[in-house]
Amino acid sequence: MSRRRPPDAPLPSGEAGPAEAEPHYLGHRDRLRARFAQGGADALPDYELLELALFRAIPRRDVKPLAKALIRRFGSFAEVISAEPARLAEIEGIGAGVIADLKLIEAAGHRLARGAIAARPLLSSWSAVLEYCRATMAFAAREQFRVLFLDRRNHLIADEVQGRGTVDHTPVYPREVARRALELSATAIILAHNHPSGDPTPSAADIRMTREIVGVLDPLGILVHDHVILGRDGHASFRGLKLI
Repeated sequence: MSRRRPPDAPLPSGEAGPAEAEPHYLGHRDRLRARFAQGGADALPDYELLELALFRAIPRRDVKPLAKALIRRFGSFAEVISAEPARLAEIEGIGAGVIADLKLIEAAGHRLARGAIAARPLLSSWSAVLEYCRATMAFAAREQFRVLFLDRRNHLIADEVQGRGTVDHTPVYPREVARRALELSATAIILAHNHPSGDPTPSAADIRMTREIVGVLDPLGILVHDHVILGRDGHASFRGLKLI
């Protein structure tokens, strides 16, 4: 009488058994890739798009629970890939490989958005400027203050982060902005910074700082075209609000 072997016991050497079923997640991955190929990113919710991003770094595991955990923690696909590496590492199952892949996606998005404004007069492609600023800043966990330096044709000379701060404050020095504009022979600038709170409404400090920068640059013949504040909920334009 043969003894019954437990279902998870290995087969003795040389003994053939029934074909093992593929892990369930492999078919799911194929279906997800097919939906993405047919419908693009709009065909997938954020957590499924994130699953696609996790496939390469985690090839032999069901990543749906991990993708959903990331969305629960950070809120959206954009906020996940923009999260600081130390915060990503707090999630169980996230290692250096996953973090590197997510940061690569973030960098690629920034590079694509920058490419859309690099060779055009910025004032004639304002929507691309806003998209670039949104991609690079809107979902950051800390404030950063960015200056886009323009030449006489309003083409981009340089895009530089002039300061990084806390969740609600970034120190900015108007004379440093002026010094850098003169070094680059810029004739105009666009200011941009983010509000990690999500609300892009200018604060009294934002208004005061912007007017100080305008006051320093105006005698030098350098125009401040606008100051844009980015948040998860949209943006605010100082020019549109008639604050400058």
